[in-house]
Amino acid sequence: MMILVMGDFHIPSRAKSIPVEIFKFISKAKNDLILCTGDLTDGRVLDELGPIAPLKWVMGNTDYIRGNDSERLKIEEYDIGLVHGTGIYPRGDQSQLYNLAKKMDVNILISGHTHAMSIQHISDRLLVNPGSATGAWGGGPATLKPSLMILEIYGEKIAIHCYELTNNELTEFSKRFIKESGTIVESV
Repeated sequence: MMILVMGDFHIPSRAKSIPVEIFKFISKAKNDLILCTGDLTDGRVLDELGPIAPLKWVMGNTDYIRGNDSERLKIEEYDIGLVHGTGIYPRGDQSQLYNLAKKMDVNILISGHTHAMSIQHISDRLLVNPGSATGAWGGGPATLKPSLMILEIYGEKIAIHCYELTNNELTEFSKRFIKESGTIVESV
């Protein structure tokens, strides 16, 4: 299953739109699902993403549209949690996110709010943050480069493809993991 992960758009308050290069990329990609970490700000982002693939999203702290604060999904062999991360202070604190993943009973916790892309493998959990799809400023240390992720999940294998827009070009790096005996380990 191919899952597009995006968040922290802040349209139209801090960005006019999803960058053209990113929108072209996500429109052409064959994704089965879109997971959005919130801070859409305006519902038109949902209107733009809806035709691309089925969409699950959570409400961020700057959203003017009502939605759920969290979602929990079962995809292949993984339990996935989706949150914005508003209640985590300082933003993106790994120990708090890890404890939230345990509380939600998920192998993978996808969060936003920091506007900084990251993949953290802590013990038996993955903490994933796609950064900001528009590169919008978020009140903390972030790259200000638009970014997104694609999670490629097949059974117990997962590849996380990270994309960042620099000088109008998407650059990619990937990390691979596998679930062995109920524990997630990095694979080559």
